[in-house]
Amino acid sequence: MANSTKFFLTFLLLFAFLIGKSEDGYELWLRYKPVENHALLNEYRNAIKDVVVFGQSETAEVIKSEITRGLSSMLVRPYPVSSVLSSENVLVIGTPFNSEFIRSLNLVSRLDRLGNEGYLIVETTSKGKKRIVIASNSEVGTLYGAFHFLRLIQSNKPIGALNIEEKPQTTHRLLNHWDNLDRTIERGYAGFSIWDWHKLPDYIDPRYTDYARANVSLGINGTVITNVNANALVLTDQYIKKVAALAKVFRPYGIKIYLTARFSAPVEIGGLKTADPIDPQVSDWWKTKIEEIYKAIPDFGGFLVKANSEGQPGPQNYGRNHADGANMLAKALAPHGGVVMWRAFVYDHNVPDDRAKQAYTEFNPLDGKFDENVFVQVKNGAIDFQPREPFHPLFGAMPKTPLMMEFQITQEYTGCATHLVYLAPLYEECLDADTYAKGKGSTVAKVIDGSLDNHRYSGLAGVSNIGNDRNWTGHPFAQSNWYAYGRLAWNPALSSEDIADEWIRQTFSNDTKVIDVLKPMMMQSREAMVDYMTPLGLHHIMARNHHWGPGPWVDGGRPDWTSLYYHRADSLGIGFNRSSTGSNAVAQYYEPVRQQFDKLETCPENLLLWFHHVPWTYKLKNGQTLWNAICDHYYRGTDAVKQMQKQWQGLKGSIDDQRFDHVSQLLQIQVNESVWWRNACLLYFQQFSKMPIPEKYEKPDKTLEYYQNLQFRYVPGIEN
Repeated sequence: MANSTKFFLTFLLLFAFLIGKSEDGYELWLRYKPVENHALLNEYRNAIKDVVVFGQSETAEVIKSEITRGLSSMLVRPYPVSSVLSSENVLVIGTPFNSEFIRSLNLVSRLDRLGNEGYLIVETTSKGKKRIVIASNSEVGTLYGAFHFLRLIQSNKPIGALNIEEKPQTTHRLLNHWDNLDRTIERGYAGFSIWDWHKLPDYIDPRYTDYARANVSLGINGTVITNVNANALVLTDQYIKKVAALAKVFRPYGIKIYLTARFSAPVEIGGLKTADPIDPQVSDWWKTKIEEIYKAIPDFGGFLVKANSEGQPGPQNYGRNHADGANMLAKALAPHGGVVMWRAFVYDHNVPDDRAKQAYTEFNPLDGKFDENVFVQVKNGAIDFQPREPFHPLFGAMPKTPLMMEFQITQEYTGCATHLVYLAPLYEECLDADTYAKGKGSTVAKVIDGSLDNHRYSGLAGVSNIGNDRNWTGHPFAQSNWYAYGRLAWNPALSSEDIADEWIRQTFSNDTKVIDVLKPMMMQSREAMVDYMTPLGLHHIMARNHHWGPGPWVDGGRPDWTSLYYHRADSLGIGFNRSSTGSNAVAQYYEPVRQQFDKLETCPENLLLWFHHVPWTYKLKNGQTLWNAICDHYYRGTDAVKQMQKQWQGLKGSIDDQRFDHVSQLLQIQVNESVWWRNACLLYFQQFSKMPIPEKYEKPDKTLEYYQNLQFRYVPGIEN
């Protein structure tokens, strides 16, 4: 009977594999396909004959389920989980608190270094029996370790003589959903919100569990499920019950739920006449509301707040500052272990100064005035998730305040998820940037992981690109940005290239032919996008509202929402002068960064037009005039996308048909839109340069007026 059962299970697994040759992307990087290399398959099977998982908690049950699911599928044989340790060549998972065996291995000193979330994956020999042990001080830690181990097998890595020691470099690793209660998503390009508020709390979509699985596999330990442009209704009793139902799903996976708090909630749903943070009635209202939330959700994480930004209410409405507002909430959250994440994305078009300077101007004087459980959440750059920005000058400038990095995963300004753009190089570029706040080596990564200034709290937030599309992210390759963000949140020192290799192996194939094509393609995709959108430091020249296509001509209304405000093209040249002779935004950086950006001759050319208004005839380091260089970049960008398209077509037959066709169609869109960007921008800027596009390039086949008159309605991710 046992043999027949084993045969049947094996048959089912093989059958599932065969019919699964066409994939829709739902499984993300957790596909667990059978190991195709027979020698490696036998090696894995010999090393793992049985599995023992200690513990009886909900998290322990998740570990058992995931290990069984992963190993049975990849090694094409059943792997039932036992709680009794006997034979050798066993995979053993547990903590010193739920396993006498783990306690006996003399791992305590090593585990002490790893905190509650770190883990060990080690090969041990006890009483002559060889085992692979995944151990942590917490069951969530062992869950992280279990996913790491499954990742090794998915990636066809060796598992002999393992001695892996891992711990997260940051305490808070969050997704920020910009999901609204009506299920629309601001800047959402993968369908509607996965949170079905109408059916909650009574119907729990299985997708919520798969969402938790995907996130914990990366080490993400928190999620803000509502838009920063917040709706106070989510703080009412009706919605707290719905949020509590989601929290119950996420809890076994070590994922805490956070909410966005609308600062005016005491007025809108509380019946008060004011939301002034120093008013005792207001602070009492928040204290009572927070107690209500924690009664329903004991492990509630806290609040993310967008205040006094883009029309959102905040403490400045009452003559108070950001610290007054944040600390009022922080004091109410502190007894429960909650935190406040207060966004630094603030600017005011009534302020005549450079928008790039405003966040620093408002927040730098408040350093040391925030309570300990307050993060100031800072975007990677000072403008707004542009294809390339210099690192935000606040990093390193608030040593007494923990700063949380805010990256955007959804592609608001980088192709709206119809373009293949691997964003990890952008994240890495920012994290590796040296602030020089405490001399050389004071990188942005060291600021946000807390090590530079010895902060208790540290973290990153990623603006989610998840929707209810079957493949989660709209574009199959947009999954890589969710994956890369999670891996970098765990360890900001990881390289974007290594992360790409991991993702390709798990998501597509371990075939070197596939890897050797996809990895270079992904690694150069961001630079290609910068070239065909905003080369040499150009920025914020997207069309109004939807931020999808080109709009260097956008003018009228708020100056800081126009393209003319940023590129400042005229007959003399192009670019925003932020040097000491202009807005002096360079003064917000430490030396020698300040001087490097300030001087035209030393400013990195990829940021040239960010910091300087440069003559059209200015000679770059390669001897080209600025105008010719701009032309070269735009044409280089479109050529790179066309090359990506060819490379992808060369993989036909090596990628399942469904995903191959999906990406093929999206790449054609990207080719078309890169040409649109190139032609529209060059025709517009040519009005000012009065110079021809070099003869070697094909000329635009449409007029500038054609591009300026294009109109689009119902673009995803915006109010139409």
